[in-house]
Amino acid sequence: MALRDLISWGRDQPSVPSRRGEEVSPFLTLHREMNRLFDDVFNSFGNTPSLLGRLPAWPSVEVVASDKDVRISAELPGLDEKDVEVLVDDDVLTIRGEKRSETEDQERRFSERTYGRFERVIPLPFAVEEDKAEASFNNGVLTVTLPKSEKAEDKAKRIAIGRKSESDTQH
Repeated sequence: MALRDLISWGRDQPSVPSRRGEEVSPFLTLHREMNRLFDDVFNSFGNTPSLLGRLPAWPSVEVVASDKDVRISAELPGLDEKDVEVLVDDDVLTIRGEKRSETEDQERRFSERTYGRFERVIPLPFAVEEDKAEASFNNGVLTVTLPKSEKAEDKAKRIAIGRKSESDTQH
């Protein structure tokens, strides 16, 4: 059996028509779709920290703010505290580290796990007291507590919300 017998479109059949009416080669259509796919991937590459631009950033974090402090929790499964570095500078929290493979590549047949260096930069919405920051690591969850500075507490000003009367809206 010849290769062209396996292909549904051959030399004696017309090529696939395009939307505008002219005939387009199926190879040209495939080529355009592959270019579009690569453009989508690489155009979104720099905008987000994830590989495809659609996946969430890693590590996943949860931020809880109160009147006195902000608490950031990051999920870091498979890591120990010695594998992670936490920095706070100029109201920016940085969590970085490296997850190493537990097996040699020659033994591995298939893996969906992620390995390598990571860094997550989290801008803080207010000034914090960097010297009073605390971090703990328990069951693969890093928790960083950053107390708000006094100037951050003074910065916020509550604005009263009033109701307009009907006479004000008619003018």
